[in-house]
Amino acid sequence: MPKTNYKKLEEKLTYQRKNVWEEMGDKDKKAAMEFNEGYKDFLNNAKVEREAVKQGIAIAQRAGFKNITEVKTLKTGDKIYAINRDQNILFGVIGKDLAKDGFSLLMSHIDNPRLDLKVNPLYEDSGLVYFKTHYYGGIKKYQWPTIPLALHGVVMLANGKKIEITIGEKEEDPIFMITDLLPHLGKDQLKKTLEEGVTAEELNIVIGSIPVADKKIKEKIKLAILEILNKEYGLTEGDFVSSELHAVTASKARDLGFDRSLVAAFGHDDRVCAYSSLLALLDSKNKERTQLCFWVDREEIGSEGNTSAQSIWIENIIAEILEKSGQPVDFKNIYQVLEKSQAISADVTAAYDPDYKEVHDARNAAYIGCGVALEKYTGHRGKYNSSEASPEYVQKLRAIFDAQKIIWQTGGLGKVDFGGGGTIAMYLAKRNLDVVDMGVGVLNMHAPMEIVSKADVYQSYRAYQAFFEKM
Repeated sequence: MPKTNYKKLEEKLTYQRKNVWEEMGDKDKKAAMEFNEGYKDFLNNAKVEREAVKQGIAIAQRAGFKNITEVKTLKTGDKIYAINRDQNILFGVIGKDLAKDGFSLLMSHIDNPRLDLKVNPLYEDSGLVYFKTHYYGGIKKYQWPTIPLALHGVVMLANGKKIEITIGEKEEDPIFMITDLLPHLGKDQLKKTLEEGVTAEELNIVIGSIPVADKKIKEKIKLAILEILNKEYGLTEGDFVSSELHAVTASKARDLGFDRSLVAAFGHDDRVCAYSSLLALLDSKNKERTQLCFWVDREEIGSEGNTSAQSIWIENIIAEILEKSGQPVDFKNIYQVLEKSQAISADVTAAYDPDYKEVHDARNAAYIGCGVALEKYTGHRGKYNSSEASPEYVQKLRAIFDAQKIIWQTGGLGKVDFGGGGTIAMYLAKRNLDVVDMGVGVLNMHAPMEIVSKADVYQSYRAYQAFFEKM
C-alpha cells in the first residue's frame, strides 16, 4: 500500500487563506498599486454622497455612458446611468433580453459615518462660535475631537439658488475642530467609559472667534461669521434649515506603511466597494446579460429613505429599462426579472485586528491582505437582521472565482454575541434575488480614518469583474 503524502492531502482537503502579495506576480502587484492610485483620487473627491455621485458620473461619461433621460430606446450594448436626487445612482450595460435573462447586480452604499450639522447649528459661547452637530451612523464619539475637519454639502438659499460648499480640503482653506479637555483637568472625564467620555451634545465644532466692531451687538462673533458666510455664499442663518452640511475628516487618502501596501482614508466603508464595482462594470467584456451597478444612500442608518436600498426607485428604474428596451412593463414582469437575477451586496467587513482578538472569531474573520471577503450571512447574534445566501448560489460564485484565480476568503463580523451588523443584502433578498455579501476587510471601521489593503481592493475589483462576466 503506497505511503500517503499528507502534505498534498492537507492542501487538497483543508481550507487555507492565502496572502495575496505572496500569490501575485510582479505584473499583478503593479496593477494593484496602479488601481489604488485611481481609488485614492476618487476618495479625495468623493467624501459625501453627492460628490460620489458626481465622480461616478464623470468616470462613466468618459467610458461612453449616457443619462437614461437622454435615451429614447435601449439596445444590447448600450451604456446608461440614472440619477435619483443626486444621492443615488445606477450604472448599467444593457444585455440581449432583460425580461428573459434577468441581470447581474452589484450594489454598494456611498454614505458613511460622519457629523451632520443640526438644523439650527450656529451659536456663540464664551468668545467662540460653534456649529452644533448630530452624528450620522455608528461612530465612537471620542474619536472626533481634536482632529481637523472639513465642511461639505449643499445649501438651498431662500431664493432657490443651490450653493455647493467644500471648505477645509485645500491647503489654503481653514479647517474646523472639536475641542477636548486637557489631561490636567480631565480627571473625572477619564473615569467615564469610552462611550460616556464624549457626549453627542459635546460634538460642537469651533468655527471662529473675531467679533464685529460694534458693542451694541449682543452676539458679535456669531454675526461676524454670518457676515463672512453671507459675503462668500449669500447665506443667512435661516438658510441652514434647507441645507445638508457634513463635517468630515480633512485628510487625504494616504499610503500607509513603509511598503505602501495599505491605504488610510476617510470613507472606505463603503466607497471602496462602490469604486471597485463601477470599474468592474466598465471593464466587463460580457455583452450577453444586462449588468447593473447601484450606489445607494442611507445604509449607515438602516437604509431608510427615498435614496436607500429600500426605495422603490430600484423597481422604477428597472421598469424604465424594460420599457425603453421594448419589453412589457407591469408589476408581475418587474418582479419576475428580479427573481431571475443574481446580486452581490458589495460591502466591507471587519478585518481581524490582533490587538482586539477577544471580539473576533479567528477561524471565520476576514484578514487584511488575504483577498476579497465573502460573507454567507451578516446580522447579529441569532442571525437577526440578515439574509443568508443559499449553498447553491455560493457554490456558483466559488466556481467562478476559483476558475478566474481570484484570491478570496470567508468573512464574518465578530463573535456571535459580541455584536454584528446588517447590510443592504437583506433588502435585495426581499425582492427575491439571489444575493451574498462580498467586499473588502477594513481596520478602524467607522473611524475618521479607516485602513484597507491595496491587495484586497484589487481582488475585489477582479472578483466583481468575474461576477459580471461569468454569472
